[in-house]
Amino acid sequence: MGIEANAGQGGGTAEDGWQFWVDRGGTFTDIVARRPDGRLVTHKLLSENPTRYRDAAVAGIRALLTGDETGTGPIPAAEVDAVRMGTTVATNALLERKGERTALVITRGFADAPRIGYQNRPRIFDRHIVLPELLHERVIEVDERITAEGTVLLPPDLDRLAADLKTAYDDGIRAVAVVCVHSHLHPDHERAIGEVAGRLGFTQVSLSSEVSPLMKLVPRGDTAVVDAYLSPVLRRYVQWVAEEMSGVRLMFMQSNGGLTEAGHFRGKDAILSGPAGGIVGMVHLSRLAGFDHVIGFDMGGTSTDVSHYAGEYERVFDTQMAGVRLRAPMLDIHTVAAGGGSILHFDGSRYRVGPDSAGAHPGPACYRNGGPLTVTDAT
Repeated sequence: MGIEANAGQGGGTAEDGWQFWVDRGGTFTDIVARRPDGRLVTHKLLSENPTRYRDAAVAGIRALLTGDETGTGPIPAAEVDAVRMGTTVATNALLERKGERTALVITRGFADAPRIGYQNRPRIFDRHIVLPELLHERVIEVDERITAEGTVLLPPDLDRLAADLKTAYDDGIRAVAVVCVHSHLHPDHERAIGEVAGRLGFTQVSLSSEVSPLMKLVPRGDTAVVDAYLSPVLRRYVQWVAEEMSGVRLMFMQSNGGLTEAGHFRGKDAILSGPAGGIVGMVHLSRLAGFDHVIGFDMGGTSTDVSHYAGEYERVFDTQMAGVRLRAPMLDIHTVAAGGGSILHFDGSRYRVGPDSAGAHPGPACYRNGGPLTVTDAT
């Protein structure tokens, strides 16, 4: 559904070149394009088809421009004005827990703060409390402390920290989230720690003072971890697409419903990229039909998204998605890991849905590619 959203933001007049709006889902990729003569054309293909193309979005754009879906030649950038894309790459990585291996560096004494959280009890009569899942696999405590007024009580012990980080690096961890007490006011310690991590070779360093520069250690730390966990996955995809479409203006839909340039697109803002575009598109089409109170139901291959609109966009800043806390501006969407391609697991007495998905390849069993039993096969 993200296509309608981007189309609405693209304007209503023809441009000198092609305009593309892409909804890159976990199972299907949908493309709407406006030709230079103003005529709209569409294209739909599987998001994964290794025997035919590497990426569906690029293949679909190439097919509409040149008629060659499986080719590897350059895309004629001079003919394209802009590509606007909503993607569930980060969403699916979070739902299926396929992000980057991540370590959390935090002020000594606060290693358990993300696990403890706020001790919220939304279901106060439950005897078995299920805490939010942690995305980081290792915690490294650093000796440092600064007051809220900026007084340095203990400068960071960078030598000891470097040894701990080197151990994590040697174990294959490449992403680091850095969270220091009061860093939203005084980020110098986090920056020094980030420089050490960068020198050691970590490819993703997310500082909470940059990712979520607001008070409260727990949500700031949670958001930094999410960013470190998802940004590498997203960056690899965005960089590859940008290289394939060199010279083309490339923009991505963010969780808050706005567009951003490819170079500024990061993990914490990409979780609801595709679904957010769906809401904007739903609202635009509903208004054209004369409705301003609507409920959105968007069932894809990997997840199902439910939203609500009653005259204005509903946004949240603190949310929990797929068992993970996050603080970032986003449209209010309830997402569950249950789409048409979600795998069915039999536990001896009943079938359980997801959270893993068969994706586009091999896809559900009915695709006849040796895929597993999914929701699609059971309906």
